[in-house]
Amino acid sequence: MNTEKVWAAPNLLAFSPTCPGCQYLTIGRIIAEVLEELDIEGKAIAVIGIGCNGYISYALNVDRILGAHGRPPDMATAIKRLSPDNVVFTIQGDGDCMAIGADSFIGALIRGEKFTIIMCNNANYGTTGGQLAPTTLMGQITTTTPDGRNVITDGYPVHTAELAATFRGVAYSARSAVNTPANYQRTRKCIKSAFQKQVDQIGLSFVEVLSACPPNWHLSPVESLKWIEEKMIPEFPLGEFKNVNKTD
Repeated sequence: MNTEKVWAAPNLLAFSPTCPGCQYLTIGRIIAEVLEELDIEGKAIAVIGIGCNGYISYALNVDRILGAHGRPPDMATAIKRLSPDNVVFTIQGDGDCMAIGADSFIGALIRGEKFTIIMCNNANYGTTGGQLAPTTLMGQITTTTPDGRNVITDGYPVHTAELAATFRGVAYSARSAVNTPANYQRTRKCIKSAFQKQVDQIGLSFVEVLSACPPNWHLSPVESLKWIEEKMIPEFPLGEFKNVNKTD
C-alpha cells in the first residue's frame, strides 16, 4: 500500500512546556514552518525578550540569544549590521516591546533597521502574574487594575501595528491572531511576508500576533479563544497596515 506524508511537525520545532491553552508555541510553530519554507533556517538568528515569549525560543532549533529586558531590537540591530546576510528576528511580548522596550522599539523603527520584530500580544504581563500591560483592554481586570482598566488612571491600549506603519523605514506591519484555523493561516502569511521583506533588504518588518493567556485571563482555553474573537479583535483589528517594496 502506497502512503504519502501530508502533515508533519516542522524539523525546527521542539517541545517546550507552557501553560494550558497558551498559544505561544503555536506562534513558534508558524515561525518554524516559514523559516523552513523559505529555506532560511540556516541563516536565522532569534533575539529573545524577557517574558513568556522565551518559551518560543526554547522550542526553535535556531541560533538564539537572550536580550536584556526590552532591548532585543538594540541587540538585533548590532547582529544584523555585523551579519547582514543572516535573517535576524526578535520575539517579544507586548510588555517587553511596548513598555520597558518602547525606546528600543521606536529607535529601530526610526532607523528602519532591516530585521523582523514579532510581538506576541496577550494583553497582560503573563510571566509576572497578569499585571496591566500597554495592550490591556479598557475595563480588563488585571492584578494591578482590579476594577478594570480606567482611562483616567491607565490611559488607552496601544495599537502597535498601526504605530509601526507610520514610520518611513518600515516595509511591513501587520496584526494577526491564532484563535482559529483561518487566522492561523493568515498569521503564517504575515510572518512569511515579514521575513521576505528582510530577505529582500527592503526595511524593518513587524508582526503583532494576538495570543491567549488563559491563567491570567481566568478563562478556560476554549473561553479564551472566544474572548479573542469578541473582545481583542474589535479593539485590535486584524490585517496589513503597511506593505511596500521600497521605503524611500
